[in-house]
Amino acid sequence: MLKLPDKFTSYLPLKVQEFLNDKRGVFAIDLAFAAPILAGLMLGGVEVTRFVMLNQKIERTSVTMADLVSQSETLTEGDLSGLFLATSGVMTPFDMDANGKVIVSSVSTPSGGSPTINWQRSYGSQTSSSTVGSEGGAAILPAGFELRENESVIVAEVYYNFDPMVVNGVMDNHILYNRAIFRPRFGSLNTIN
Repeated sequence: MLKLPDKFTSYLPLKVQEFLNDKRGVFAIDLAFAAPILAGLMLGGVEVTRFVMLNQKIERTSVTMADLVSQSETLTEGDLSGLFLATSGVMTPFDMDANGKVIVSSVSTPSGGSPTINWQRSYGSQTSSSTVGSEGGAAILPAGFELRENESVIVAEVYYNFDPMVVNGVMDNHILYNRAIFRPRFGSLNTIN
């Protein structure tokens, strides 16, 4: 509130003095300044919460997929299709079919060779390709990860296209990614039946 010293107000007309001393409407003016800031903070908080939750879902989906595949003794195309459909449940409330992609690869090192991708299957309409490589080609494994001769691993990769719901100017679209690597427990899983 604007409060002038008395020596200045004595020269002002009475109506101007009354106006300057009037305290009505102060709350409305304060609210008019604060409301856009509070609304922006609230909407930004919703978007950040959604981003963090999506990252957790992607991590959980990649670990779950790699773990479930690596527990199989043998694997069929039908088994993989069922596991891919289960990822939609893990990713709920996010739409995995429209905005995501899961890629599962079997990587092994044959005697005297370098790591190779035995097979690779994917699910979802997102357009990203595997960072491990393509089926039949050389595998690109993380730095420091060793795959000994005649060993195999299952690599599950999850991509999701994050599109902000509310604050497009604050947060941009991102393609979120996570990878999990598990060793098969009961067999090599180098082939799909």
